[in-house]
Amino acid sequence: MDPMSPLALDDSRIEHRYVALSGVRLHCVVARPSKPRPGAPPVVLLHGFPEFWYAWRHQIVALQAAGFEVWAPDLRGYNLSDHPRGVANYTVERLADDVAELVAQIGPGPAHVVGHDWGGMVAWWFAMRHPAQLDRLVVLNCPHPGHQLAMMVDPEQLRRSFYMIMMQLPGLAERRLAADDFAVIRSTYRREPSSGPLADAEIDAHVAAIRNGSPTAMVNYYRALLRRSPFALRRALRPIDRPVQVLWGMADRHLGFRYAEPPAKWVWHCRFDPIPGASHWLHLDHADAVNTAMLEFFGVHDPSLGPSGARP
Repeated sequence: MDPMSPLALDDSRIEHRYVALSGVRLHCVVARPSKPRPGAPPVVLLHGFPEFWYAWRHQIVALQAAGFEVWAPDLRGYNLSDHPRGVANYTVERLADDVAELVAQIGPGPAHVVGHDWGGMVAWWFAMRHPAQLDRLVVLNCPHPGHQLAMMVDPEQLRRSFYMIMMQLPGLAERRLAADDFAVIRSTYRREPSSGPLADAEIDAHVAAIRNGSPTAMVNYYRALLRRSPFALRRALRPIDRPVQVLWGMADRHLGFRYAEPPAKWVWHCRFDPIPGASHWLHLDHADAVNTAMLEFFGVHDPSLGPSGARP
């Protein structure tokens, strides 16, 4: 399956574009609305592990229908974006700065930024490092970095996150991911979404994107994070004074609910929206609930828009 357009979104206003940043080139999907919402910032969607731009397919459709210009990049190391070698190329600062450069190239004004999982971590750091480029922030199932120290000494959370320790072993994580035709990835998408397994073609698209990118680069996100002193990362934290929405799938198997809400010390204006029954993959298994909450947060109160963002 061609990872440029897996199960292609049937819309002539969607295009693939490469954007050159400092030392890396990102592949982006750009969706433009037929009727732009006056004054609406563009929306940048940041995927998590082990996904790529296509993980946001339900949100792309909804946001575009609501009048937003949408940019969904493959983060560095994923799918069709560049994947530079070396763990140092995957620090949270570098990843956040990629987003800042992308937003600067999209237009002169700030953007709404949405991140899930690792994309959520990048979004948190982008908000702290580049507040002038942010209008509103939405984070899906990714704890604020201010929780990292507590999570590292929480036995229950360590049990849930043991895979992150395995990620640190050179070569082992890559072999584990690729074993038996990426069986661990296929099993994740068949077992974890609370609405049921993804279609085989959708799973094949994710596996094709991993083959096209770099499993080592994907794992380097975890290596770069855990090789940094948590105390040094904590010293780098800055308050976020922009409006923030946290959407949290309450049936997440990987992240404990006690870390769902960000510390008030670091996030000053937060709207917390738990989604009962949703898994870690809430943008897939509870897409309508995610889209409705996110559009409302972005100021969309159009009764002619259905819950998926499409007009009935």
